[in-house]
This record gives sequence, C-alpha cells and structure tokens, in this order.
Amino acid sequence: MRTAVKVAVQGRVQGVGFRPFVFQLADKYHLNGTVQNNMDGVKIHIEGETAAIQLFLADLKNKAPRLSKINEIDVNGTEPENAEDFTIIASERSGTSMLVIPIDSGVCEDCLNEMNDPKDFRYQYPFINCTQCGPRYTIIEELPYDRPYTSMKEFPMCEDCRKEYEDPTNRRHHAQPIACPKCGPKLRLLGKHGEEIDSENPLVDTIKLIKEGSIIAIKGLGGYHLCCDARNERAVVELRRRKKRPLRPLAIMAASISAVEQLAEVDNAESELLRSPEAPIVVLKKSCEYELASSVAPNMGTIGVMLPYTPHHHLLLADPELSCLVMTSANPSGLPIVFKDDEATRYLEGIADYFLINNREILHPVDDSVVQINDGKVDFFRRSRGYVPDPFTTTSDVTGIVAFGGQQKTTFTIGRNEQIFVGPHIGDLENIETIGHYQHEFEHLLRWIDTPKKIAVIDAHPGYQVHKLAHEYKFTDVIEVQHHHAHMAACIAEHQLSGQAFGIILDGTGYGLDGKIWGFEILYGDAVGFERLAHLHYTPLPGSEKCIREPWRNAAAMLISLHGSKGVELAKAVFKDKTSEIDILEKMIERNINTVYAGTCGRLFDAVSAICGVTKVSSYDGEAAIQLAELANDQVIYQPYPFDLEDSNGLIIVFSKMIKEICMDVLAGIDIRTISGRFHETIVQAIVGVMVRLEKKNPAVTSNVVLSGGSLHNRYLRKRIRAELSLRNFHVSVPEKVPCNDGGLSYGQLVVAAAKRSANQCVLEYQQK
Repeated sequence: MRTAVKVAVQGRVQGVGFRPFVFQLADKYHLNGTVQNNMDGVKIHIEGETAAIQLFLADLKNKAPRLSKINEIDVNGTEPENAEDFTIIASERSGTSMLVIPIDSGVCEDCLNEMNDPKDFRYQYPFINCTQCGPRYTIIEELPYDRPYTSMKEFPMCEDCRKEYEDPTNRRHHAQPIACPKCGPKLRLLGKHGEEIDSENPLVDTIKLIKEGSIIAIKGLGGYHLCCDARNERAVVELRRRKKRPLRPLAIMAASISAVEQLAEVDNAESELLRSPEAPIVVLKKSCEYELASSVAPNMGTIGVMLPYTPHHHLLLADPELSCLVMTSANPSGLPIVFKDDEATRYLEGIADYFLINNREILHPVDDSVVQINDGKVDFFRRSRGYVPDPFTTTSDVTGIVAFGGQQKTTFTIGRNEQIFVGPHIGDLENIETIGHYQHEFEHLLRWIDTPKKIAVIDAHPGYQVHKLAHEYKFTDVIEVQHHHAHMAACIAEHQLSGQAFGIILDGTGYGLDGKIWGFEILYGDAVGFERLAHLHYTPLPGSEKCIREPWRNAAAMLISLHGSKGVELAKAVFKDKTSEIDILEKMIERNINTVYAGTCGRLFDAVSAICGVTKVSSYDGEAAIQLAELANDQVIYQPYPFDLEDSNGLIIVFSKMIKEICMDVLAGIDIRTISGRFHETIVQAIVGVMVRLEKKNPAVTSNVVLSGGSLHNRYLRKRIRAELSLRNFHVSVPEKVPCNDGGLSYGQLVVAAAKRSANQCVLEYQQK
C-alpha cells in the first residue's frame, strides 16, 4: 500500500550531512519525496510502501550522522504527491527559528586520510573538510546554514568541488565550507609588522621558524593562537615576557595520543575527550617522563593538552621534531581572543615574530574549551569551541528569558521554547574591548535564536557590568538572582532533580543578601528559592580588591581578625618583611576603613597559600588557590586541623584554630605539602560536620546534595566531599555539562527566572480558580 508522511526534525540537523543522509535512506528503501532545510530544522515529505516508510523512520532516528543530535521527530500522515524521485530542495528562510546552530568540529579521519594521500587532489590542503567536520558556528553570518550566508561565500566553488557538493551520495554533499587548492582559502605568512613574506609554502616555512625559536601567531578555527616549540625553554620564557603572563600555565598541542602519553597520564575517559570532535583542552596529570620546557606549566603537577583539530594543525605537527607546541590564545593580557587579521597584526605586534594567516574570515570567535576528568566526572573549566551554542533541553517553556551572567568568566544564556542556549566564553568584563565582544556575540545569538525580550536576569551584585548591559536592551522585566543560588540552580536543573536539595557552594566571590561577600555556603531549596543554613565565619578584606591581588594581606587580616594581638604577632612572624604594612592593616580593620567582610572558600585558600609561602602576590585569577591545591595528593586522606561549628542564626564554620596551627606548622618548618593536604581535609570535615548536624535537626529533609562554585574544580575537595557524603547516604550531584565556576552562572540564572515565572503562573491560575 502506497502512503505518504510529512516529517519535521528538530535539533542539530543542519551542517551535519543530514539531508544527504535522508536522501540515501530514501534511496535505500525506494521512497520518493523531498527534504528541505528551514528555520525550524529539516522538513521531509516521503511517500512509498508503508513498510518501507516505517524502516525509513526507524533509521532516521537510530542511524543519524555522528555530528547530528535529534531533539524531536514529528510525523504526520499526508496525501501522496506522486513524486517520481527523491530530491533535496532549496532551503526555506521563512518561519520562526527553531534551529540548533551547528557547532565547529575537529577534522575527521576521512579528511585526514585524503589530506595525506599524494594521489588526492586535496593532498596537504590545510582547509579540507566535509559534512562531518570543519568550521560551522565561527563562519555563519545568517541562518539557515547555507554557503551564501557564511564567510565561504567569498570562495566560488570550482568544478570539482561543485560536483561533490551537488552529489547526494558524496560525503561532501552540501558541505557548506567545501574547498580545495583551486578555489578555497589559502595560507599566507606575514612578518612581525604585518608585511607580506614571499613564501611558496607558508606551512613549511612556519615549521622552520618554530624550530629556530620564533613565536608565531597562527589563525585557527575560532581565533588566533600564539605558538612556539614547547620544548624550547628560551622561546617559552620569551613568549611569557612579551605576553606579560609570568606564571599562568600555557596550553600545548600534541601531535598524537602517543605524544600525549609521553608527558602525561591519560585514562580512557581523557583519551576519549582528546579524540572527540569537540577536541577540547584536557587538563592531565604530568607523568614521570614529562620533558617539556619548565616554563610551560611552572610549579604545576598538571598540564593542559589538546590534539590538532584543524588540517593545518596536523600539517604543522607532522614534523617529528615538533611533537608538542605551545598553543595559547593570542590576546594581550585582559583582552578578548584576537580573531580579525588587521587586529592580529596590530594587537600582537611586539608579541609575535611572524603571522600565519588565511583569507577565510572568522565571523564569531570562540576560545578553546577546557575540561578535566574530576573524580570520574567531566568538569568544564570553560565551555566554548566545539560545544557552543549547542542547546540544553528543559521540561518548561523558557521563551523570552535571557540571562546575562556575572562579571568574571562571563557567558550569557538565552531561552527559547524548551531549549536553553549558553553562549561562548567571553571573559572578564573589565574593559571596553571585552564588553564590546560580549555585545557583538550576544546580539548575533539573540537574533538567530529569535526569542522575545521578556525577562532579563542579572547577578545581584550592584557593581557588575551586566546591570548596565541588561538595561540597554529594554526587556519587559529585569530580575536579580543571588550568585550562589544561580550556581545551585544550575546543578539542580542539569540533573533534573525534583523537589528541594542541599547546595554546597564553594566559591571565590558572590554578593550576599546581607551585603557581605559570600562563597562558602550550605543552602537548602530549589530553583524558586533558598534558605542559607550554614556559612563560613566572616573576616575582613582591608583594601578590598587589593587583598585579592595580594593574598598575604588577606592572610594577615584574617589572623588579626581571628586572633587579635596574638594574630598580629603571628602575621609579623610569618610575613617578616611586611611588619609596618601589617600595622596599617590592623588600623584599617579597627576603624573599618575601605574594608569589606567576606566568608569565601577562595579567600580562605588565598590566605593559607600566602601563609605557606606558596603565593603571596597573584599574577592571575585563582593562582594562590590553584598552586596550593597542586600540593595536596588526592590519593591520600590527611589528618584534619581542628575547627569549630557555632550555632548562631544558622551554623557558622570557624577556622580560627586551623589558621593558627597552620601558622605554627609553617614556622616550625613542616612540609607545606602536608599542610596543604591537612587544610583540604579540614574543609571536607567541616562540611561533613555541618551536613550531619543539619540532618539530625530535620531527618525528613531530602538526601539530594548539589556541589558547585569555582572551588569545586579542586580535585581533592570534589572527590573527598562526594565520598564522605555518599557514605552518609546523601545523593551527591556535580556540574558535568556547564562549568561549576562563573561560566555556568548565566545558565543557573535562567533556570531560576524560569522557575519563578512558572511558580507565579501556578499561583495566578490557582487564584483564578
């Protein structure tokens, strides 16, 4: 019996070879009809024998291309149109957008095999791609994703490429960035002032320059990298000097998994991440055989590694003498990643010796994503290239809700129907360039997603730049969400937890409801609201931001606040060269001059790091905590220091005894690795002690616990807190899809706003009844 159906497919179904896949399925089952991209996704009209249509629909769901992600398939019967064959028809640009914007993907094995085949006409072509790999989001100007609406419109296809592009049986059928040496983008080599260098083979000349110790700015998929030989200490030191990045670890790109295994420990989960189409930077533990330049990741037991993800990366690393390259974002300190050619030669003059550029324009810059496997779970430091702007699905309508994130590690998040789109990593909103970058990417994604501007969601901190940004866009309503409530709600939503949960939030900075700085919190509630059940005892930050930049000040102030005159003596004993400044800090605290009060995990780490002599002055955000965490062995359980839990309008964690004993241990010359380990375990036991008390007070409360906040990147804390609470029958969830740091804040903000809107609607409906 001949029948017909119309099929609407929503999800990541454009730019992933979905239409050729549908064409081949129709051919396999002898079906006729059409397939078309539109603003909703993919529309299919199919007609033929009923049994064949059923087989077609089963394969459509179960055998889709590897880069596709189907969220919904809607099938409806229709009248046969007596189609004589099956065709792919032109895209339709009308209608409300329900598209999932295609993500950039690392080059696939099929393309690499062709690139390395001397008989192939794309032999050693540095821009080879197909429907399963290559640029997507970074080159899109408008939707739907078709070549005329990308930066590839500047490259008319040659006859050979056109033939592949139009052949439904070819894996490059409708591969929008399709190109070859005849018709596609080309590499160029420039000198340090942007002058053209005559080069027959820019890649070969670049390899030679890197071997000689030069620093090269290389245009990649989402922006420029600064590159040098990772084994050349002189080159790495010079790169640090020019970029004004004295200590922060540099990422490297290794030629292969075997090259990675020669310098780091790699388990199956980490190997899978490295090899994935997303190709993120993966933070790994250094191995005993680690032999890179010492300045790549100084004083660190870990190293950030990625594999080549563009064809020209693979060609650069094909030389056996260059198995590892430093590959760090090319941006002057504090500014967004450089992605425009004219900006590269201007901003990077004096940093790069040469520029390896190409004439394919990057329209939307994205930083490399950074991830680690932490206690067996994926832990994002930064979710960007390869993952953005792939949406998360939710069970409630989030249309019209837009969250603006925070001040640091900023992202924005946009809601449409039951989809949540988290934007790319932007950075810290501390200068006009980064704010402009935020607005450019925000406005594009907001237009593409096509959602009404109903609710803008911002952090409750009155000094954050997002307050001004949100009001510029004239939303119907603007609501504020407390920083740590957003962290908590993000994890609750990710794991789709029902009812209420405990939220253990260990963080650096978050504006509290009492005007103090929060960041060591035990909360209880859900996305609609929360109660603060316990927190860290407040201590002063005289000079505010200066205490964060110079952790020794924070440590001295903590000692003075917790131990009075004895604390002054301890501070002067630990920081012998700061005695006069410690006297000034004491007076500032006494007179409450330019002093704020904080109880945060980040500032606690800073203080202990400074007392131990690990980091007294920070050169980058989080340095003191990161360096101290590197000293603790997460395979060991340490003896905790003493601490107190005070019951005063909620439980208050007081570490005055611990801080004093740490000072005494440092002055006695105890190994700082042991001190760091004991400090970590003290935090674990304090949290466990609080949770045990809270459960005893109310045994009927939920067993669900979510962990979040930037301090939960710490391997020891995450592992030990989960283990100890699990032993006590708590069900512990951690962020796995968005960062636990402020990169996940906007996602949590949107979740809170959606929950509050839904709750208000429910109340209204109840009142109407």
